[in-house]
Amino acid sequence: MTDVGPPERAPPRAGPDPAALARDAVALAAALIRCPSIAPEDNGAQAVLAEVLGALGFSCTPLRFGVVENLYARIGEGRPALCFAGHTDVVPPGGTDWSVEPFAGVIRDGVLYGRGAVDMKGNIAAFIAAAAAWLDRHGGRPPAALSLLITGDEEGEAVDGTVKVLDWMAERGEIPGFCLVGEPTCIDRLGDTVKIGRRGSLTARIVVEGTQGHVAYPGRADNPVHRLVTLLSDLIARKLDHGTAWFEPSSLQITTIDVGNPASNVIPGHASATLNIRFNDRHTAASLGAWLGEAVAAHAPRHRLELSCSGEAFLTEPGEAVERLVAAIEAATGVRPRLDTGGGTSDARFIARHCPVAEFGLVGTTMHKADEHVPVAELGALVRAYGSVLDAFCG
Repeated sequence: MTDVGPPERAPPRAGPDPAALARDAVALAAALIRCPSIAPEDNGAQAVLAEVLGALGFSCTPLRFGVVENLYARIGEGRPALCFAGHTDVVPPGGTDWSVEPFAGVIRDGVLYGRGAVDMKGNIAAFIAAAAAWLDRHGGRPPAALSLLITGDEEGEAVDGTVKVLDWMAERGEIPGFCLVGEPTCIDRLGDTVKIGRRGSLTARIVVEGTQGHVAYPGRADNPVHRLVTLLSDLIARKLDHGTAWFEPSSLQITTIDVGNPASNVIPGHASATLNIRFNDRHTAASLGAWLGEAVAAHAPRHRLELSCSGEAFLTEPGEAVERLVAAIEAATGVRPRLDTGGGTSDARFIARHCPVAEFGLVGTTMHKADEHVPVAELGALVRAYGSVLDAFCG
């Protein structure tokens, strides 16, 4: 690690008062960064959130599933009008390319650095600061119920986090009218992008069985490599669709081809490949799995096909709720967001099964990179944007 630039300094702390910390997005984001919550470890991140939200009057319920810490918090009466969903877990810092300690939460030249600054501890801190200001404007008596769903299992396996908290919420009538996920969605400037859907993701592992033999006597063998490459050629030549109004065309990408044969004069007994399909809402994992099954069987009567879907495609149709969100962001940032469905998966794929959902947060340029960072001014602008969203959905 190298020491570059002017001396670093820790961001100003709000002191021991958690209510003051809740109102300072920069100090709260830094406090969260200092919890090295590499999935699935929590290391105190959710305790920080429970303390500051409790100081604002939220009722906080820790929910542990397996080894994962989750938090559900709410304030106000009745069904929540809005739920903010986010995650405190982060990816490992990786390598030695950081110019600061990844979990120190330092500010340099008006920029907050640290793993999770963008994805997505900064977004969580901004929303809590916006909620604190919103509650202050209403004298601590919110005109509508507000909730937060914070998981520690988004960057990991995503089996003991949001999906299980949602089941818990459904059993108790806590499903909100609308959910906003604080993922870093913006491309160039804050306010330019809102995600209203995501593609699905299906992974397939294909093992083609053959008959091993000498290359000089191919009639006595059954070459699985020939069957596999012909199959893969047919699969990649297939146009799955031409896209939709809100989604780009589905994409099939081969990621590995493996034989494990060290001998050049031996026909191997088996060959395998792995592929991933990112698909739009014209397909489901089941329909694509059936297509793959037929295609594999046609080329390789003896085979194994293993399918794994990490999420179905979903779309929150543009309408009154989405327009309300877009208008609120535009009012605060001066930028009208573009509606988008690109990128990878997020926990919104689970939330979409229960209620309308959209994603909006910081500019994501440095997420998962060394020296992940967010300008302090951008955090302040996000607080104002989230405050506008709260006014639009919760009054």
